[in-house]
Order: sequence, then C-alpha cells, then structure tokens
Amino acid sequence: MPDRIYNFSPGPATLPYEVLVQAAKDIVNFKDTGIGLIEMSHRSKEFIGVADECEALLRELLSIPDNYKVLFLQGGASTQFAMVPMNLLGPGKTACYLNTGTWSKKAIKEAKLFGTINVAYTSESTNFDHVPAPGDYLIPAEAEYLYVVSNNTIFGTQFHSLPVTDKVMVCDMSSDILSRPVDVSRFGLIFAGAQKNMGPAGCTVVIIREDLLDRTPGNIPTMFRYKTHADKGSMFNTPPCFAIYTIGLVLKWLQKIGGVTAIEKMNQDKAALLYQAIDANSFYRGHARKDSRSLMNITFNLPTPELEAKFVREATAVSLDGLKGHRSVGGCRASIYNAFPREGVERLVDFMEEFAKQNG
Repeated sequence: MPDRIYNFSPGPATLPYEVLVQAAKDIVNFKDTGIGLIEMSHRSKEFIGVADECEALLRELLSIPDNYKVLFLQGGASTQFAMVPMNLLGPGKTACYLNTGTWSKKAIKEAKLFGTINVAYTSESTNFDHVPAPGDYLIPAEAEYLYVVSNNTIFGTQFHSLPVTDKVMVCDMSSDILSRPVDVSRFGLIFAGAQKNMGPAGCTVVIIREDLLDRTPGNIPTMFRYKTHADKGSMFNTPPCFAIYTIGLVLKWLQKIGGVTAIEKMNQDKAALLYQAIDANSFYRGHARKDSRSLMNITFNLPTPELEAKFVREATAVSLDGLKGHRSVGGCRASIYNAFPREGVERLVDFMEEFAKQNG
C-alpha cells in the first residue's frame, strides 16, 4: 500500500483501501466489459446485478426482515428530514422527537412544516454532551412516530441502547449504521447517508417497513413518496449508480472480515484506546459524558483554543488529518468509522502523549 494519511474526517470518510483500488479499476473498465461503471446504463443487466447484489449483502449483514424495503436514494440524509414527516405525518398529526444535536435540530425544523412536533427531550442546555436515559422523557400517546439520531457526529455522543417503544421508531443512523448489530424489526424506518460507514457521498439508504408505504398523504409529490421508489426497486429515475456500486464493495469487505459482530469489537477496541488516552491525561478533556460516548466520533478539548489549533496543525503535518472539531464544540474530533485502521488510532495516541509533554 502506498503512503496514505490517516483520515479522521467526519465524512466523507475513510474507505477500505482494497475498495478504492477495485473502484478505480471498474470506473475505467467494469469487469472487462469495455465500458466504465459510471458510463453504464442503470437499466443494463450488469448494473441491475450490481444493485441487486448490494441490496442482498445489506439484507444479510443487518438481517433485514422480508417485510422491509431497501431503497437507494439521492438527496443526502438531509432530504430525509423532510421526507419522513411528508410520508408519515400529515396535517393535524403529531410526532415525537428527541433533540440530541445538530442533525436532530435540523430534522425538527423540517418536520414542523408538516405537523405538530413534540420535542420530548433536549440536551441543548449542556451543549448536547449526552443522550437521554429511558426514563428521561415521555412519548405522547398521540405520536405517530418517535424520531431519534443514533449517533451524533458533531458532539461525539451515541445511544448505546436505543429507545424501546410501541410507537413507530424512525432512526437516523447516518454515522453508525453497520458499526454494531441492530434489530431492524424494532424500527419502522432507518435511514443513513452512505459517506461515513458505507461508501462515497451521493447515496442515502432507507430501510422501511412495507406497511408504512401506504401512509403517505395524497398531496405528496411523486419523487418524495417512498412508495414510488419501493415500487420501482430504486429505479424510478437514475439512481446514484457509482455510490451504490461502491457500497456493494464495502459490504463485501465487511462480510469478509466477519460482518457486523466482528466490526463492533474492532470499533470498541479502537475507541477504548483513544478514550483511555484522554482520561489518563488532564491535558485533554472529553466533551461527551462517559455514559454517552460515541464509538464513531471522539470529541475532546485542550486547555486553550490556541493549543487546539497548534495540535491540529502539528498533527496534520505528521499525516494525522481531519482532527479539527466542529465549531459547535471546538477542540478536536477523531472520527474512527468502520474502515479506519487501529494503527491510525495508535499513532494519534502516541502523538497526543508527546504533544502533552511538550505543551503541558
């Protein structure tokens, strides 16, 4: 493998090197067909095979029940902030949202355009440094669905146990899908932008229970109806072909290394290594409460903004890239998604120890 930086970016994020190599080849000449993958008709038998294989792999890795549809859509996860209430809410109806960060705030704003939104919990007063425990909120009886964000990239928090409810549960899993096993049958709808754990930017995966496809109000435009895409196998219009193909390669890689159960153990190991380094040195201060810490996005601060800027600058110079924290939190953020190698975490821990010695 040629020299490559360690990419701690929150997304688009690190992909397996073998996936990049294969994708580079198939862009030019897909499986020796004489045509590049990104030139190929989405209705050709070759690409239909790519899409079908991708869906089959995802179903296998997540044990998706037969009564769920898998959709490959465009518009990013942000479009789902509106599509969810468009399809599942409607005038005069209520939905329940848990506000645990920037992405849930944006979703709440969009949902208010389509119905009444009950924000049953918010951690905004502590700058979103934790997620709620089960007894911290009440879901109104009239709620059509409960909306949660499983992992909060900006603030470095994560639900380690997702809510248990008899309501339809909608979950934005953009930043931790495939990082751990989940029981899909507990959810009415799961969506995730691909560009963190699954592939390149450009595709959003939606997993939706079939009975919900018929709940969409009649005045919703064709392209914004989940049923439109479910009925046409995500081929109602030209889908994000290259992203779907690359997701398929990532899923093959994940399957090869042992699937979701195996990657969960790897993720736990990587995160523990970095959190131990933070906790062992008072020079560093984690943002998230310990019971809410994310395995995907690790946020921490240094004693001053000046030292944080120096840390990021010097880390970048030694190929530890993308560590600048979001402006909402400041400090630093290490995003260590599925494909991020343990060696990169080890390098960062060593750098942190030396930086603290030199600047403490």
